[in-house]
Amino acid sequence: MDLDLAEAFRNYEDKIVDGWVDYTLSSYKSSVFFKKSPDKFANPVGGNTKEALSALFKLLVKKDVDPAEFAVPLEQIMRIRSIQEFTASEAAGPIFAVKHITRALLEKDSERKHLISELYDFEFAVDLATLQAFDLYMQCREQLYLVRIKEIKTGTHILTDSKCPSNLLKKDTGTPATFPV
Repeated sequence: MDLDLAEAFRNYEDKIVDGWVDYTLSSYKSSVFFKKSPDKFANPVGGNTKEALSALFKLLVKKDVDPAEFAVPLEQIMRIRSIQEFTASEAAGPIFAVKHITRALLEKDSERKHLISELYDFEFAVDLATLQAFDLYMQCREQLYLVRIKEIKTGTHILTDSKCPSNLLKKDTGTPATFPV
């Protein structure tokens, strides 16, 4: 029985996505909670990660997909990861994991092991998605810093008594941060 790659992707989609989600959530400090609670509202990090990676996988396995289509699920992930304590490579790195997870599952399946040599297009799409994830992460970080600068310029940091960066800056230096307008 000759099994093609598209069929293998359909058969293993749930296992691949679950492994990918598990790997991605393991990168968080609170990974135990994020892995346990499937409720998107009680656990927005875990729920959004699963939803986005599932949508991204469906795009990655499509023939002749436009890489611009990766933006929506990648943005869903990178917006969350950009406000965490991740470097750019740590934030975008888990996107690569789907290549290894997929290869490992195919290697274990004697009927589909021969399909590993056909993964080039899929792996190239993953590489393009990872580069796009990196760009999205950097855009999100830039937006975050612009908001912080605006907060400092407008003085709205005084209104908060939380651990916002501008309030911490004021406490650390003893004087409010000012930037030329």
